[in-house]
Amino acid sequence: HKLDVLFGKLRPYLRKSVLVNEDGICSTDILVFRTTEKCIPEFLCLLTHTDEFVGHAKATTSGVQHPRTSWASLREFKLHVPPLPEQRKIAGVLGMVQRAIEQQERLLQLTAELKKTLLHQLFTQGLRGEPQKQTEIGFVPESWKVAELASVFEIKHGFAFEGEFFASDGRYILLTPGHFFEEGGFRDQKDKTKFYTGDFPRSYLLMKGDLLVAMTEQKAGLLGSSIVIPESDKYLHNQRLGLIHKLDDSRLDMLFLYYFFNTADVRKRIAMTASGSKVRHTSPGKIRELKIALPSLDEQRRIVEVFQAVDTKFEMLGRKHAALTALFRTTLHQLMTAQLRVDQLVIEEFDLGSS
Repeated sequence: HKLDVLFGKLRPYLRKSVLVNEDGICSTDILVFRTTEKCIPEFLCLLTHTDEFVGHAKATTSGVQHPRTSWASLREFKLHVPPLPEQRKIAGVLGMVQRAIEQQERLLQLTAELKKTLLHQLFTQGLRGEPQKQTEIGFVPESWKVAELASVFEIKHGFAFEGEFFASDGRYILLTPGHFFEEGGFRDQKDKTKFYTGDFPRSYLLMKGDLLVAMTEQKAGLLGSSIVIPESDKYLHNQRLGLIHKLDDSRLDMLFLYYFFNTADVRKRIAMTASGSKVRHTSPGKIRELKIALPSLDEQRRIVEVFQAVDTKFEMLGRKHAALTALFRTTLHQLMTAQLRVDQLVIEEFDLGSS
C-alpha cells in the first residue's frame, strides 16, 4: 500500500529500501514494513538505511548462492524512536538532502546522454557543418580523410607480470581492466588496487598521458574501452592491454583517438573482431585494421575541447554527488543515534545547489 516501506531481503539490496508512493504488488524477495502510530513511514524508511540496521540485516543473512535475511531476524532489531515531531523534522532535513542527491543523479544521467550524442554527432558531422560524402565507414564531412589505424600508430602488448609478486601495497600499481570504465575513462580501483613488488622491464612503466585500449572483455562493454594514464612512474603496463605508441601526431591527435575509441560505432566494430567463449579478446592487429575519418588537426583539437568540457562537468557533478551522499550518511547516523539533535542543525549551511 501507499506509504509502506519496501526492504529487499537479498544481500545485494539491503541498503535499497524505498517508500511506496502508490498501491501495487511486490515479489517474495521483498519485505513490507508498515508503521504504527508511534512511527511515521518516512522516518522508518530512513532508519532502514542506517549502518546499524543494514549491519544487523547482513549479519542475519543465510544461504550460499543467494543469501537473504528474514522478518523473523529483522524483528529482533532494537529501534530508537524519538517523538513524532522530531521524527518529522529528521525526515524533513534528510529528505531535502535525498532530493538534492536525486537531482545530481538526474544531471549526471543527462550529461552522460549528452556525451553519447556528441560522440556520434561530432565523429560523423564535425563542427563546421560541411557537406557529407559517402565512405567505406559511412557518411563523413567532405574534407575529412579516411585512414586505416595501422597507418597512424602501433599497439604494444603488455608484460606478463608474475602473480607471486602481487601485493596489497607497494610503489607500483598493476594496471588491470578494472581501471577502465566500460564507457571509457580511468577508474581508481581504491581498495581493490593491485601492486607489484617484483622486478620488471622498465619499458613497461607507463607515463602520464599514455593511451591504452582494453583488448579483453572481463565485463560486458569493456572491450575497446580506452584510458589516459593520469600519473607518471606509477602504473605498470599489464598484458591484454594495448599501449598506443609511434603515433603519427602530424595526422592524429592522441586525445581525438581516445574519444574515437569510446564511440558506440567503434566499440561495435572492435567487438566484431573478438574471439573466445567465456572471455572475449581482440588483438593489436585486428584493432589496427579499423578505419578512422580524420579532420584537420585543428578541428580534431577543437572537437577534443568540446568533449573535455563535458567530462569536466561530469566530474564536477560526480564530486558533488559524492559529497551529498557522504553528508546524508553522516547526518543520518548522527541523528539516528542522537549524537546530533535536529534542532541543532543550521539548514542554510547545507550546500544543496544543482550545479
